[in-house]
Amino acid sequence: MIIPAIDLIEGSVVRLFQGDYAQKTEYKLDPIAVVHDYADQGAKWLHIVDLTGAKDTNKRQLDLIGNMVATKRMDFQAGGGIRSEQDVAQLLDIGVKRVVIGSLAVKEPELVKGWVKQYGPEAIVLALDINIDEAGNKFIATHGWQQNSGVSIEALLEDFLTVGAKHVLCTDISRDGTLQGANHQLYQEMAARFPTVGWQASGGIGSLADIEILKPTGVSGVILGRALLEGKFTVEQAIQCWKE
Repeated sequence: MIIPAIDLIEGSVVRLFQGDYAQKTEYKLDPIAVVHDYADQGAKWLHIVDLTGAKDTNKRQLDLIGNMVATKRMDFQAGGGIRSEQDVAQLLDIGVKRVVIGSLAVKEPELVKGWVKQYGPEAIVLALDINIDEAGNKFIATHGWQQNSGVSIEALLEDFLTVGAKHVLCTDISRDGTLQGANHQLYQEMAARFPTVGWQASGGIGSLADIEILKPTGVSGVILGRALLEGKFTVEQAIQCWKE
């Protein structure tokens, strides 16, 4: 499945380069209009990152996200600095189908495993951003990629599979925002090792050929951000490529 992504800061559609707020590109787009546009092109899901809420949980863009969900044009997964059960409940209450949880899954796995049990595996997406070192170790980066957790993606997943975790959005952060292609070898390896997980590939996709190369890897979703905003191809073209 093709999943367009939209990053929001104070109501505006933006892109950060490699997670850096100082390297921000702002697009003159209305988020609600983007929902309708992507839905018209056939998108069934939208991935929302609340960057304002990630920086300050008291400033979550719940009204805006609620208005996007209220279009009922597609299903939504949303995240950005999820730190408490209240954060999870608020998003689910406004109709978000899946809440995306990143750093907290590494820092407080027991807490997040409790949410997977409470709300069900379908309601939680683990967003695991990884740094791959020269030896091939896949360590999860946290705090907007500023810190290496020292925890491998394999160890974390083995733990989360004990509560039936289902959805993982995995980003090789060396590729993010680069449009240089996704790390297809990584997804092939992960999907083979954890076949019960629905893998969402993210980071670096800049052409239809980059989508094509992901098809045999076993991923269940492909997250598209900057490439769509910069007109490298359309949502419709991406969906057609994925189907063929």
